[in-house]
Amino acid sequence: MAARDLSGAVDFAVLERMTGGDAGVAEEVLGLFVQQAQMWAPLLDVREDGWRDAAHTVRGAAAGIGAAALAGACAAAEAAQKVEAPPLLDRVRDALDAALADVAAYRHELMLRGLRG
Repeated sequence: MAARDLSGAVDFAVLERMTGGDAGVAEEVLGLFVQQAQMWAPLLDVREDGWRDAAHTVRGAAAGIGAAALAGACAAAEAAQKVEAPPLLDRVRDALDAALADVAAYRHELMLRGLRG
């Protein structure tokens, strides 16, 4: 994967502004996002007691890297009643998958730049 594989699920300009353009810091932030996603994704299911907390945590992490669609999907799920949440959590998982694919492509590009650099 490389930057050409980006879908637009993440606006990396947000991340670049937050990190001051420092590729090392960006890599660290994206690594933390991936770790958060791995930890919280299994809880994005109404059968889990922590589904609302998971949506809230993923929302904050998504906003921090520029994944606005994911953050919005999380906000909608977090605000929903349990009975309304399953399709909203499906949207969260889909948006999370798209964001993670963009993050993988961007991290790959950062690695390539580091090798050239």
